[in-house]
Amino acid sequence: MYPLNILDYSPIDEGSTAREALLNTTKLAQRAEALGYHRFWVAEHHQVFSVAGSTPEMLMMHLATSTSTIRIGSGGVMLPHYSSYKVAENFRMLEALHPNRIDLGIGRSRSYRIVNQALNESKGIKVSYEQQVQDLQKYLTDNIEEKHRFQELIATPEIKTAPEIWMLGTGGESAEMAAANGTAYAYAHFAKPSAEGVEAVANYRKQFQPSVLLKEPKVMIALFAVVAETAEEAEEIAKAFDLWLLFVESATPPPYYPSVETAKKRGFSIAEQEKVTHNRNRMIVGDAEFVKKEIDKIVELYGADEVTVIPNIFGAENRMKEIELLAKAFEM
Repeated sequence: MYPLNILDYSPIDEGSTAREALLNTTKLAQRAEALGYHRFWVAEHHQVFSVAGSTPEMLMMHLATSTSTIRIGSGGVMLPHYSSYKVAENFRMLEALHPNRIDLGIGRSRSYRIVNQALNESKGIKVSYEQQVQDLQKYLTDNIEEKHRFQELIATPEIKTAPEIWMLGTGGESAEMAAANGTAYAYAHFAKPSAEGVEAVANYRKQFQPSVLLKEPKVMIALFAVVAETAEEAEEIAKAFDLWLLFVESATPPPYYPSVETAKKRGFSIAEQEKVTHNRNRMIVGDAEFVKKEIDKIVELYGADEVTVIPNIFGAENRMKEIELLAKAFEM
């Protein structure tokens, strides 16, 4: 059986606070560890006020300290905003304190323009994303043999282990870059469930070049899932998810994750219902046995090594219940 992972956004439920959302993420990570999940990742979102996950490295340190065996990772760090050297030092510090438990998931920024401006206003000429990936590998492997603009520079603390590097992506370009640089590849099925993704993953495997950090290709598929005791209950919870996705894509989203009751009362316009129908292609909704069967199909389709479930649904209790039901269905 393939490993099952969790990616949590730290949603701020309607009527709740950011602090409570982060404490709920901590409890979810601890429960995921007890249930036998392999990895627990957290995200980087800026100017999205309905989720509390903005700085994955900071939250990761807390989660790694609050757990003992589960791998803790970023899903992911938006690398173009930052110095690869500083990212390497952040993750070396995490790895030094929690050896063989840290994952560095990296991605490109899809942030709001104002976020890009604020995070990059002091920068001169930008380094290409691929160069940043290569820089990360240099710093995480203490490579001072190959020519580099900072050849003698070492990322501290110097340690004997290294975090796993996962490149996040939704298509051919990211898959090719992951293959060329010898990193693991996480495909965002939840963002782009398409034949293009299947092809990208296949090409990644064909084109993979071994690196110091990874000898064989490794593929993870990330997906949205709404799981409850019954299909009917899952459908009710999914309506709140439908509304949250609409809110996130709107000009003035509210600073909370809407409740199931709010979604019921509000309903959807004809135009919104079209978007909801489209977005439903991005998620699996149902009881645990149904969702497991659908995940199995996706794993076979992509030839995936691991699956990461994003239980981005309303209510800490619902999220906890979802990962428990899935663990039972997968006999973890």
